[in-house]
Amino acid sequence: MDNVAGVSTIDKDLQALIQKVKDANLPPDLFAKINERLLQLEKIVSSPSFLPEFDSIERYINWVTVLPWNTKTKDVLDLTFAKKVMDQHHFGLTEIKDRVLEYISVMKLKDQKGETEEVYRAPILCFVGLVGTGKTTIAYSIAESLGRKVARIPFGGMGDPLDLRGQSRMHPEAEPGKLIKALRDCGSRNPVILLDEIDRVTDQGRASIMGVLVELLDPKQNYAFMDYYIDFPFNLSEVLFIATANNTTNIATAVMDRLEPLMMPSYTDLEKTTIGKSYVLPKALKEAGIPDGALVIEEAVWPNVVRPLGYDAGIRTLERTIAGVVRKSARQIVEGKQTSVKISQANVKEYIPQ
Repeated sequence: MDNVAGVSTIDKDLQALIQKVKDANLPPDLFAKINERLLQLEKIVSSPSFLPEFDSIERYINWVTVLPWNTKTKDVLDLTFAKKVMDQHHFGLTEIKDRVLEYISVMKLKDQKGETEEVYRAPILCFVGLVGTGKTTIAYSIAESLGRKVARIPFGGMGDPLDLRGQSRMHPEAEPGKLIKALRDCGSRNPVILLDEIDRVTDQGRASIMGVLVELLDPKQNYAFMDYYIDFPFNLSEVLFIATANNTTNIATAVMDRLEPLMMPSYTDLEKTTIGKSYVLPKALKEAGIPDGALVIEEAVWPNVVRPLGYDAGIRTLERTIAGVVRKSARQIVEGKQTSVKISQANVKEYIPQ
């Protein structure tokens, strides 16, 4: 009796899986491939090998049915909006902002002509610069200005191309690579995917990882990207790839040939002061819950804020310094020592490391 009940439960699980595949909007060839496998499973329900096979196909189906095979977001092709978004998050960077606006302009013209089915091959931008110069954050701003989802794939320390391409289902603990996971997380086949710090892969895995990158970035190849776990081509031609690197020395020539490098400038003290006043401080105050006007930094103090311990090409030190000032001010306000804080030359040493 127990055996009959067990078989009945298994059969219900199998039928539920078959229905899940029918309900999913899968490519016809993939649907046929999975359906054939499920029909084979139906024939061995009573076999000892059924459960391992069922678990394997169930994991596979759970992956392929959540991938955005036919789902994409509608681009926001509004130059005014795009400029507003980028200006809101970034000071300067005129050349980079112009490149994004040019790209959106071409997309808008093609959309007006009704050429929506023909994919416009966007330039694959690679932001090159020192730490803290805004390489990663500009990619998020580009995604926001286009109204696209965004996912980041970190390359720092990556040593195995299977991290990108996934592992064959022949291995018990196999799973898809970071590309497929990024597409699942975005739920869209046309997201912005940030390939972050592509120059920082390990020496051992550099050649093979660069080989996968060539396939990703080449429009003649990426329309049928093959993840070893999914084992079915996925069209990446509508993905907008953006890369970052600290320098280009360790990037293969074949990869560089498919990128449009843009140098991220180092910031001057004057630019950092503007960024600190207009971007970093307002954001830090909002995150700390400090009301408007409760923290004032005098003009004469900003050189100490910008360069507390020496020169820094990026703005990471600036962000840390301002965050420290805001935290100390918040504590004084909460403890009732002051209702507002004014930082001047007289008390700057209490707030900023010298």
